[in-house]
Amino acid sequence: MQAKETLFADLVQGRAQQFQVPLYQRTYSWTEKQLRQLWTDILEQAELLESGEKASTHFLGSVVLAPSPQNEATFPRWLVVDGQQRLTTLSLALAAIRDHIADGEPDEAERIDEEYLINKRKNGSDRFRLLPTQADRAQFAAYVRGPLSEQAADGAVAAAYGFFRRKLVEAADPAAPQDVLRIEEAITSRLTLVAVTAERADNVHRIFESLNNTGLKLSQADLLRNYLFMRLPTRGERIYETYWLPLQDSLSNDELEQLMWLQLVLDGDDRVRRQDLYAAQQQRFERGEVSEAEIEAYIKELYRRGALFRRLLHPEVEPNAAVRAHLHRLDTWQAQVTYPALMLLLDRRECRDLNSADTARAMSYIESFLVRRMMCRVPTNNLNRIFQAVPGQLPLDMPVADGLHQLLSAENRFWPDDDELREKVRTAPFYKFGRGHQRKMVLQRLEESYEHPEPVDFATAQLTIEHVMPQSPGDEWLRMLSEDVVDGESAKDLHSRLQHTLGNLTLTAVNAELSNHPFERKQGLLQGSHLEMNRRIATTERWGADEIRARADELADRAIALWPAPLRGVGRAERSRDWNLAHQVLAALPHGTWTSYGDLAAFIGSGAQAVGNHLANTPGVANAYRVLTSEGKVSDGFRWTPQDAGGDVRSRLSDDGVRFTANGAADPAQRLSADELASLVGEADGEEDAAPAPESQGEETRADQFYAQLVAENSDERRFFRRLAAHDSPETVDAVRALFAHWEELGGSIQWVGNDTMSSAFLTLDETIAPSRWTSPMSLMPGSGWAGSAHVAFQALAVHEPFTDHALRAEFLRRLNELEGVDLQERKPGPDLSFQLSVLEKDRNRELLVETLTWFRDRWESRGTD
Repeated sequence: MQAKETLFADLVQGRAQQFQVPLYQRTYSWTEKQLRQLWTDILEQAELLESGEKASTHFLGSVVLAPSPQNEATFPRWLVVDGQQRLTTLSLALAAIRDHIADGEPDEAERIDEEYLINKRKNGSDRFRLLPTQADRAQFAAYVRGPLSEQAADGAVAAAYGFFRRKLVEAADPAAPQDVLRIEEAITSRLTLVAVTAERADNVHRIFESLNNTGLKLSQADLLRNYLFMRLPTRGERIYETYWLPLQDSLSNDELEQLMWLQLVLDGDDRVRRQDLYAAQQQRFERGEVSEAEIEAYIKELYRRGALFRRLLHPEVEPNAAVRAHLHRLDTWQAQVTYPALMLLLDRRECRDLNSADTARAMSYIESFLVRRMMCRVPTNNLNRIFQAVPGQLPLDMPVADGLHQLLSAENRFWPDDDELREKVRTAPFYKFGRGHQRKMVLQRLEESYEHPEPVDFATAQLTIEHVMPQSPGDEWLRMLSEDVVDGESAKDLHSRLQHTLGNLTLTAVNAELSNHPFERKQGLLQGSHLEMNRRIATTERWGADEIRARADELADRAIALWPAPLRGVGRAERSRDWNLAHQVLAALPHGTWTSYGDLAAFIGSGAQAVGNHLANTPGVANAYRVLTSEGKVSDGFRWTPQDAGGDVRSRLSDDGVRFTANGAADPAQRLSADELASLVGEADGEEDAAPAPESQGEETRADQFYAQLVAENSDERRFFRRLAAHDSPETVDAVRALFAHWEELGGSIQWVGNDTMSSAFLTLDETIAPSRWTSPMSLMPGSGWAGSAHVAFQALAVHEPFTDHALRAEFLRRLNELEGVDLQERKPGPDLSFQLSVLEKDRNRELLVETLTWFRDRWESRGTD
């Protein structure tokens, strides 16, 4: 290859020639942000020309060229391997200048046209000096041929041309006139490029790949398109127009990438991740000598499956009513994780391996698998692996629908059976698991099962989930519940245990009117509802524990009829899953908090006595001593197990930051309710986007899981800033972003932790991933109804060198207190020291904090050498 610095004019003008943007290049995509920056640079160079200064030119970037297969000795054609965005933009700018001066200076306009835009003596596509990729070609050609109104077309090409036309009008303002021809001269002779020219023997594909396979400039779909069309020298144009362009027009880039990934999965690769799509497909093609016919067959198959994939994205286009209904519900559920199985079913139906009735039956198993797992609180973290494995694991010796039923019923798939579903409907806090739209869909399906002659149009009805017995019960509700308590349980504990169960929930459009009113008042409103389930509630004389359980049993019967059960022989493993959930939430109890047996029982859908018995007889449960009676006292039946450290419970609680009142009870303000416990292990957002988890290599400890979550790259950053913006000013949000940028410049990183109800960002350094070496100067947390705050784990630093030295910790605290509005006082024990993030809005405060963090980093890196 040869490389030399050149000007735009030297590159494109002279004898007839053409620069061709290959089919594999993505379409023109510069936005106004890039256009504004270029215009600023052009005007700066035009002003220097006007003043006569001989300042240096402006470097615009590189252009990589290679001889086109269509090259001729008398008419050179070049492939634009890299740099098409710059060449297209400059050409559109010159077309706008030409059209701007056409009426007043037609000769100059003609000169610009012939020197930079067209090959005067050529016809057809050869007339254009720059020939963009096919998706942009017609619109670009229209603007090169002559002026069009800005309303003539939309898209990036039209937007760029319109931008330059507007800026040229501004430049001609009599109050501050700028010579348009000076602007033209600045573009053609003051913007320099480095032109890299490949020889015919050079591997142009490898050049392009090395320039773009960074994960930043091009998507996996872009790179794979490049790979495919680079290998179609004779068939590329026809295949692009016939298959690729229609496919590209019908799907977004992200959807196209997902389709390419699904094609790999359907072909049996059950381990490939979307981020590895390009490398995996490239590896498959390069196992042998790939022919143009094989690549064409791949693209034709992608095109065929694209029509099936659009039915998942837009269920309304599915012609069969039963299949369409299932696709609509799975789309409402946001079940993108099931796409490999759904694509397999649609693919097999198209190949006539099953009919529409069996396709709908198979989809009912998928829907049931998701719904029953959600209702029974089975974690979702392995759904990606389960459904990605379906194409490769589907039994071949039975019909497709039956094979899918058997596959999902396998012992390790945890598809709850009828008995488990019935019990969970009765006892589990349905309102606190899954996602809001999923809970609403379950209630909607249960309502539809009544087959009311005049059903509600759920698409237009503004329905929300209503607690019949309210979440904040008044005295009248508690008096009624007191009639139902047994075994010494309080009315409040009974309310806590039943309020979120499915039997107490319904759908209504009058949630505000129902509010916390007594049942007699709610009856009148529910009686007038268009929902059959509400009219049935209204016919009940009272609404207590027995009525809630009876309705739960009725709804369980309907759920069992709606959502098919797994095949017999599946292990339930219900109890171990429930207790494991209890163990997880106890391990996650924050410093300075406690909970009660009733709260923990309500959280897992059990009873307080069962919780007490389990904790008394199960060794090694973290923080079991922080489960107290509802009065905040240590239970008379509490005993340390032989494996526990033992000691005085109250002293242990005090060490954990739990305060005590004058009568010896734990501070009720530090008690975590069942709802607050749920927030500690809430289901994570974005389950469908998570990368498939690796096969288990043995039992993971909770610390392993926590730190694996801590270093995972997922949607937690977006969640963090979304929540921060909800309760803090834009200035605070900007200040936090700036702080993170400074921290990363110092060599640190940001570790995101979060779930449905909380988010945190930990400032970390190298060697802070393993639990034994955990340290962090601070974490930042958005508020939930209050301002965000920064937390300094001052006491936790005391166990990590070099901050075991109290003088260093005190110096750290002194530096932090130099920030205006920050006053941190050392206390032991106690919660983490904290200050509001809004103090970072002041530039000086932010500078001081960066200096303090730099000091912290230097102390950390110098440990053991001082």
